Order: sequence, then C-alpha cells, then structure tokens
Amino acid sequence: MDLKRKLEILADAAKYDASCASSGSAKRNSLGGRGMGSTEGMGICHSYAPDGRCISLLKILLTNFCIYDCLYCVNRVSSNTPRARFTVEEVVRLTLDFYARNYIEGLFLSSGIIRDADYTMEQLVLVAKTLRVVHDFRGYIHLKAIADASTDQLAQAGKYADRVSVNLELPQETSLKALAPEKDALTIKQSMATLRAHIDETRAEPKAPKFAPGGQSTQVIVGADDSTDRTIIEKSATLYGSYRLRRVYYSAFSPIPDSSKHLPLKSAPLIREHRLYQADWLMRFYGFASHEIIESSADGMLDLDVDPKLAWALRHREFFPIDINRATREELLRVPGLGTRSVSRIVAARRNRRIREEDLRRLRLPIKRVLPFVKFAGHQSHRALDADALAASLKADAGGSKPGQLALFS
Repeated sequence: MDLKRKLEILADAAKYDASCASSGSAKRNSLGGRGMGSTEGMGICHSYAPDGRCISLLKILLTNFCIYDCLYCVNRVSSNTPRARFTVEEVVRLTLDFYARNYIEGLFLSSGIIRDADYTMEQLVLVAKTLRVVHDFRGYIHLKAIADASTDQLAQAGKYADRVSVNLELPQETSLKALAPEKDALTIKQSMATLRAHIDETRAEPKAPKFAPGGQSTQVIVGADDSTDRTIIEKSATLYGSYRLRRVYYSAFSPIPDSSKHLPLKSAPLIREHRLYQADWLMRFYGFASHEIIESSADGMLDLDVDPKLAWALRHREFFPIDINRATREELLRVPGLGTRSVSRIVAARRNRRIREEDLRRLRLPIKRVLPFVKFAGHQSHRALDADALAASLKADAGGSKPGQLALFS
C-alpha cells in the first residue's frame, strides 16, 4: 500500500479522537540554528473547529489494526474497515515534511492495539524519541497512551511528548464493561495516576527534565450509553480533582458501520457536546461546582436552548442584580454575557472610575444579556429581572445557527 493511501485511511480513522488541542505545553523553538520546529506557534496557521478542536496537527493512527473489540469503535477487531499500518520511519518523515511545508504545528499520534499494549506503546514512543533525539524536533507531540502499558513505557512517553493522554472512553464503569469488555476502568485510572505522579515529581524539581509539560488529558464519549449530563460533569470534576487533568474532551457518539444492536441508531446531537464543553469551562474558569450546573431537582440533562451559565442565572434570580461597581470578581463571573477577559477589564477600569452602560458597550458585550443581571448608576434591572418573558427573550437573543463540526480535511 502506498503512503498516500495509508494516510487517507489512518487520518480518517483518527478523526474520532477529539483530544488533540496543542495548548499548555512549554515554550520551545529552534531559534539559534538548533533543531526544527516550535511549540510557540510563530509562522503556524492555527485552525480550530467551531467546538474548539484544534485541526492544525498531523492527527493519525500508527495503525487501525486492533485486537480489542470495543463495540463503539470503527477499528474494532470485528469491523470490516480497510486496514493500514505506518512504519515508525514513515510517521517521522510525514511529520517533518508536513511541518517543513507549514501544514501543521505538531503531531497527534494514537494507535489500535497490536500484539499487546506494551509493544504498541513502544512503537508510539519510538516515533516521538526519533523525532526528538535524531531530528531534534521541537514542535508539539501528543501521544495517546495505551492504558494497559507498563509504567516504564508511560514514563518514556512523557519524556518525549508534550502531552500524554489516556482515554476514559465512557463515563460509567458498567457501560465500559458492556461495550468495551477488554478494557478495565481501574487500569485506566491507574495509568492516569502514574502520569500524574511523574508530572508532579518533575514539577517539584525545577532542574529535572520536564515530563509531559502540557499535562495529561482524556476523552469521554457522549451518547453511546444512557449516561446523563450530570453523570458526565460529575465524572469530569472527579478527574480534574484526582488526576489534575489539563482537559477533559467530549466526543458526541456517531454511529459506525455494522454497529452493535447495543448502540444508539442516531448520533448524539453536537449541541449536547457543545453544552458539555461550556459546563466544563464553568468548572475550570468560572468557579462553578458540578452540582450547581445541573441541580439535583433537574432531570440530569443540560438545557440545549441556552448555555449553562444563563440557565443557572435564570434559576437563581435571587442572586441578581449585582452591583457592577462593587461585586467581587467571583460574583461578576456569574453574570451571563461576562467572560473572564471582560471581567478582568471591568475590575481594572473601576479602580479609576465608576462603570456605566457606555463602558460596557465599549467592551462589545452582549448588552441585552448582561443588563438584566447587573445594576449601576442610571440603570435598575429589577423590572426586567422579574419579568416572566425574560427567559424567552434571552433564549431568542441567544438563538441562531447551532454549532457544527468540521471534517478534518474538508
């Protein structure tokens, strides 16, 4: 099989893995004449899909052969999909050639399981090691770790990669047992714990070689089982707390050829995936606890019509309006329409003068969404906040085209 055909098969097979963003790595470049590449993005065209996925990496599988039979995976052993396999040298050459042409900023490499977990992980590590040691490649490398691989192999992966990740796959252990019988939730957690221990160890020793400076991440498939959004969000909160993950990625389930009768017939709506990402940001950057985003009285699902922060605000109108000139940063972050940057600007500006409506307009904020939830001189929002039609008007104002998902090579 020629290289072009391999690339077609193995790039397409990798599209189901969402966790390919290149954020958070250490700054490193080839200025001064040494090596090749950069993690800083200079001269690189960053391209992102509407849901935040980075598509400027060479995102491929080493092979789509797999000895496992995960029912939701197109590369499972019982699938009749076309198979291909790169050699280590082919992946290295593709990465260097694509980078030289300014097509990519780095490499995202995963693989089906061949022979066993350790052999597969050894091949993935060898790609990264060859790029780093032989070619002095300084661009971004993300390796998808095999959960069953030995601790030694995981340690080698973090030595050469900017980020290492182990996929959780499904939010409930019962679902994992039913749909991916060869995978074990405890083994996945142990691998995450191993990676965290190595990361923490090197961060405690400033002079030690960095281990996966971009941290670790994971991916959760949404809609392949009956897990509610509450279950997924609570699981993510646990992962962030227990393993200090840099990111949890959410991938809406999409039916695959010759799929099992145990799987849904329809794709999970992409808007559901989008809402989960918004909820994830509320936990990581806005100070929301997981139980606040979906309260126990709800059905366990996020409102698809409005974003989670607006939904929380509409449920808790007693919290508002807040005085934009006196509220704490934490309180301002709960106002619909105010992001982390705009809150920082408001806090900085009000040190010199009182904030008025024209100041908010200069920040190009969604004024119709912000004004009902704040108060300042010359503006009282009680009437708007108490209006029965507020929810409907804000939902209509937030309407428009729903987020879509770009194909990798469209």
